[in-house]
Amino acid sequence: MVTVMGAPGIGKSRLAREVAALAAARGVGVSWTFCESHARDIPFGVVARLLRAASGIRDLDGPAARSRLAATVPADADPRDRLLLDDLLGIADPELPLPQVDPDARRRRLTALVNTMSLQRTQPALFIIEDAHWIDAVSESMLGDFLTVISRTPSMVLITYRPEYQGMLARVPGAQTISLAPLGESDTTVLLSELLGADPSVDELSAVIAERAAGNPFFTEEMVRELVQRGVLAGDRGNYVCRADYAEVSVPATVQAAIAARIDRLDSAARQTLSAASVIGAHFQAELLTALGVEPEIEGLLNAELIDQVRFTPNAEYAFHHPLIRTVAYESQLRSDRAEWHRRLAAAIQERTPESVEENAALIAEHLQASGDLVAAYGWHMRAAAWSTNRDLDAARLSWERARSIADEVPGDDPGRLAMRIAPRTMLSATSLRGQALEENRARFGELRELCTAAGDKLSLAIGMIGRVTEVLYAGHAGEASRLASEQTALLESIGEPGPTIGASFPLFCTWLGAGDIGELLRWSQHVIDLADGDPIKGADFGLGSPLSAAIAFRGAARWWLGRPGWRQDIYDALEMVHHRDATSRAGIVAWTYGFAIQYGVLVADDSVIRACEEVVQTAAAAGNDMALSLAAYTLGAGLLNQAASTDRHRGVNLMSEARGMWLRDRVDFLIPVVDVWVGRERARRGDRDAIPVMREAVDKLHGTAQVFYGVWAAGVLIETLLERGTEADIREAEERIDRLTNWWPDSFPDSPVRVIMLLRLRALLARARGDHAYPDLVRRYCLAAESACFEGHLAWAKAMAEVEEQRC
Repeated sequence: MVTVMGAPGIGKSRLAREVAALAAARGVGVSWTFCESHARDIPFGVVARLLRAASGIRDLDGPAARSRLAATVPADADPRDRLLLDDLLGIADPELPLPQVDPDARRRRLTALVNTMSLQRTQPALFIIEDAHWIDAVSESMLGDFLTVISRTPSMVLITYRPEYQGMLARVPGAQTISLAPLGESDTTVLLSELLGADPSVDELSAVIAERAAGNPFFTEEMVRELVQRGVLAGDRGNYVCRADYAEVSVPATVQAAIAARIDRLDSAARQTLSAASVIGAHFQAELLTALGVEPEIEGLLNAELIDQVRFTPNAEYAFHHPLIRTVAYESQLRSDRAEWHRRLAAAIQERTPESVEENAALIAEHLQASGDLVAAYGWHMRAAAWSTNRDLDAARLSWERARSIADEVPGDDPGRLAMRIAPRTMLSATSLRGQALEENRARFGELRELCTAAGDKLSLAIGMIGRVTEVLYAGHAGEASRLASEQTALLESIGEPGPTIGASFPLFCTWLGAGDIGELLRWSQHVIDLADGDPIKGADFGLGSPLSAAIAFRGAARWWLGRPGWRQDIYDALEMVHHRDATSRAGIVAWTYGFAIQYGVLVADDSVIRACEEVVQTAAAAGNDMALSLAAYTLGAGLLNQAASTDRHRGVNLMSEARGMWLRDRVDFLIPVVDVWVGRERARRGDRDAIPVMREAVDKLHGTAQVFYGVWAAGVLIETLLERGTEADIREAEERIDRLTNWWPDSFPDSPVRVIMLLRLRALLARARGDHAYPDLVRRYCLAAESACFEGHLAWAKAMAEVEEQRC
């Protein structure tokens, strides 16, 4: 890994070209990609170009490219991953649907496949990434992942960038950095001598050029070229004479002035060609210039050393001799002329590749925005976001941000302005988990609320609330989440549209359960079940594959919590409905049925439950879906931690730790203390003295954030753990916590069997620890209550306590 840093014109590109030539001369394959200033917001562009070049498919059409790529992909690669790679490289078969994989999983699977292909490479290769300071964020992140295995392959990577770039590719571990400094006085003198020669007539001119160029070799060369084209210098390179009186010669003050003067001396055809090319980008083909209505004048630009021919077959390709030349050519045009070129280019992209317009939507949007057509640019940014949503959510959010910015610039008298301002903000709020900090998202949501109120747009506000509720829930602010959930349900009820109401309900279920508002959970889950009318996928457009199964699962949890009949059938129906659905739905339903019920001793984690959980873990892992995998791992971990075998419990700890790691990364903060209690319980059982302080902190955090559902359970686990250790201080603390738990329990449903059974169990354990004669009666009452509620887990625990008591007597 080599990175080359230097100012514009200092020689980065020349160094890259020389390295490439040396490598090619030694039989090393060279793959090259470049980054452009106008494309820094176009996702996937840089990484796709590099991978196409490295795979040898740059000039092939779809079928031929897929055939060539298939020969390089490992034979045992997952067919779904091959489809994802085809899509990334822009060669996907339009007849084949893409696998339904969430964006993060998609990226991990692509990284694994590309890195496997890299590790299998046996031939030496050189990869060049030029001008990384202009790289798009998605490509930068993906290339960072791909570069992690380069040191284990027969490959070299060369990355060039300017000093202001501080991104990931400038900090690749193990890379050697070359910093190119300006030429010293003696080196500048040597360069000017090679350019101008030794004739005395150029001496004074040489001194002025040296001063103006300040050690920058490109600046030096451009000033000499300008003087040659102006006729001040006559002769050939290294053998010039100055024809004019030095006192009458003006040397350009800056390199930009030198380039502008050279462009001004072009004939009209060449100047038009250069102007149009500067709008296309650093690299261009004559065919695209023709599509813009230009008769390309290439020869004059080559002779003037303003452009270079970088490819000859199968289609000639040209590049600006230096990025500064393109910048000057672009910025020296009249704004109206430039806007017209952008408009034509946007149309040409659509006409030339109609099958790829969605993939090119972000590029089309940028050109339309530069042309001044804000409304059209807005629409294309929204299309770009839609295309990116299942590929890279951060890229989609960038497109929504661009659309939001444009909408705010639309004149106030435009009748569509308010709707335009609402739509991207709705999606930014709905996906706010991937956005800024909590306070920033709160401000953004406030903007959406104001706009929706002004427009009377309840639906957009309700959709935007999905992300806001989820974000606040994940952050552990149960009270605020519950208030937002109540507002959202009021909106949804006033709208009266079944699809959004059903689809937006999953975060509401989680919020009410967590806050202990079980009555509202029961009411709303029943409402959703009625609206769905037996259709398992109604409302699935909002993220969850089977919203109805989720409603049934949460109704079941509410029913067993409140002691209502039908909860066991709900568990069965939810699991049956989701059996052949997507990984996220399956993992969620297993967690919300088996997971909750095992946690509270409602069900026993028997062999059939463990098998079902194992199957879902495998499904989630195969799908590469983090949320599904974390839920599945958590549920299986809970089941295994309730087994008698220490090996099972050890695996349960590992699974819980895996889930914790994923939740930490994804900012699902409210579940972190829950895992800490599960793991702490097992570590305390093994004699780890540090386990109880960790559990204590986790329980206090759950109580402090009003996480009733998890906090009640966690308090019970901590109390049991204290009583098992059994010091006098532990028993006193356990008694205090039982009193606190009794008072903290939601008083809406004082006869909840969960409340009655848990408190009976804890008081029985406290009595046993004290040697209290009330213990046998408490165990008897505990057993009867568990049997009456049909809570299998508690019944098994109660019978075990009773058997021990009988043996003792």
